[in-house]
Amino acid sequence: MRLTFKELKDEIAKIVPKSINYTVELEAGNIAIMTAEPQKFGGGDGLVGKIAKKIRRKIKIRPDPSILFSEVDAKSSIESIIPKDAEITQIYFDGCYSEVIIQCKNPGEAVGRRGANVNEIREKTGWIPIVERTPPIISKSIHDIRGYRNANSKERRKLLRDFGLNINRPQRQGSSWARITALGSYREVGRACHLVTTNESRILIDVGVNVANDLDPMPFFTAPEALPLDKIDAVVLTHAHLDHAGMLPVLFKYGYRGPVYCTPPTRDLMLLLQTDYLKIGGAEGRQPPYSMEDIRTCQMHVVDVNWDQTTDVAPDVKMTLSNAGHILGSSAVHFHIGNGKHNLLFSGDQKYEKSWLFDAANTRFPRVESLVLESTYGAEGDFQPSRQEANQELKDIVSRTLARNGKMIFPVFAVGRSQEVMIAIDELFRSGTVKPVPVWLDGMIQEATAIHAGHPEFLTTSLRKSLLKDDGGNPFSNEWFRPVKGRELREKILMDNSPCIVLATSGMMNAGPVVEYFRHWAHGDRNSLCFVGYQAEGTLGRRLQKGFGEVPMVINGKTEMVKIGCEMVTIDGFSGHSDRRQLLEFVDQLHPKPKNIICHHGDYHKCNELGHTLRERYKCRTYAPKNLETIRLL
Repeated sequence: MRLTFKELKDEIAKIVPKSINYTVELEAGNIAIMTAEPQKFGGGDGLVGKIAKKIRRKIKIRPDPSILFSEVDAKSSIESIIPKDAEITQIYFDGCYSEVIIQCKNPGEAVGRRGANVNEIREKTGWIPIVERTPPIISKSIHDIRGYRNANSKERRKLLRDFGLNINRPQRQGSSWARITALGSYREVGRACHLVTTNESRILIDVGVNVANDLDPMPFFTAPEALPLDKIDAVVLTHAHLDHAGMLPVLFKYGYRGPVYCTPPTRDLMLLLQTDYLKIGGAEGRQPPYSMEDIRTCQMHVVDVNWDQTTDVAPDVKMTLSNAGHILGSSAVHFHIGNGKHNLLFSGDQKYEKSWLFDAANTRFPRVESLVLESTYGAEGDFQPSRQEANQELKDIVSRTLARNGKMIFPVFAVGRSQEVMIAIDELFRSGTVKPVPVWLDGMIQEATAIHAGHPEFLTTSLRKSLLKDDGGNPFSNEWFRPVKGRELREKILMDNSPCIVLATSGMMNAGPVVEYFRHWAHGDRNSLCFVGYQAEGTLGRRLQKGFGEVPMVINGKTEMVKIGCEMVTIDGFSGHSDRRQLLEFVDQLHPKPKNIICHHGDYHKCNELGHTLRERYKCRTYAPKNLETIRLL
């Protein structure tokens, strides 16, 4: 039986002694107890454990604002308590949660023996200390987000309370049902958007843009099922790519004020990619669909959720995120609907293979009745080489190009593919196989890499260790990787005749700095162009893959034909998407097996072929719906 907020407070009052002063607050799906006596609540065997067992909700113990030092005084105390050997580099406050993040080069020294230093900070200042190792590359995005959220901590706390009140509203009468409506990415790649509707709630999963279609880039926001936008209970993001999160600010522009649930890396990368989307659109003279203020409003409404952390997102829906293996922070989304009456899993964009950056997508879940599965490479014949084979192909093309003193262009997505290519190139240069040359990083690649470094817990164990150890093993910090800071340096690189490698955005060559490098170097037969990611229909990248000998490009305001003389190679093994074999293996290893599988995020024949194979193999119901179709699940 679901409890209202008043009922929750009443149940807590039965357990907590009347001698303890406290207040109960809501933090979206969690319960927070604010008290000037946090030590009296104890851990799992104390009061907090008894409360959690009784109400079956996650409990956070927060210090009452009355016992908190000011930020200035708290910072001074922290600097006096933590020894200089710890080498503090940055201190961030989060007034919403009464937490202070202490970044330092030697976290062990900062924590102290048996946590002595952090305990002293908590007791003296009231703030909850969190010690982090200083990342090897500093991210401006993470820095700005932490500062912005703290500056608006009072408003964020009010928002979290409002989100919680909505989750804990009185139960509606009537029988339970659930359905999913396709609002984007069905029988297509791009503008991913799904609406899950139950008898009590409405949840959007992803709000993407079709980057290859300027005429119709948005999901079907105007569908009756989606309106009014301000009545949607929650938005959940699988990952930060624009085709999954690029149109989220539009919701806030037109009235949505609810929570956005995602992992911390998705939060940070989303800010980076959405901001760049506005920047590129403005440079090309396109009317932006939203403003920077809408992006900031998005950030204000983000509720951070880590993998394997179950949280309530609606009155009748619990959600758990888990690793999808696609990009940093990418998640599969598991919904527990109607107190277990139906369990729905969104695979998100996923990779069921361990890469240099991420572990393979998770396949273990408590229950799964319905699965929504991506089908980007779901057709017969959609098989990709392994990461090892892809690495060898990259070595071959790099060696050939540099041997003839050529220049090499990698059109890359700033997030995921660029970091994988960097690791492969770093390995090639370190081994001595190829003499190192400058590797220029243009666009958002350096900042995206810094965000990776800021979230090592979402990376593979081996990469996490190399990032955290200051022993020269960090693949992202070597001298051959050089960021392109400004147009002046870019023009200098374009005019330089010496061999080099350029990693530049965007990955589909529909915009961004990569277009400039291509325009200048495409004719040279010593040069190479190497694709390492998916090229959507309608993009310049897809036309080049088809073998066009020349392509039209806008140069100084005029459309001119650019002849192609450079070597062109596609290396499929770097894709962040599972190929057909991996998709089938994912379902084969999925535990338990779903009764319904809905295929999306692929051309119609790919969705249909994959669905047909799954239906024959697992005797389940499969669907490949069109956009705007609705399927009843429960």
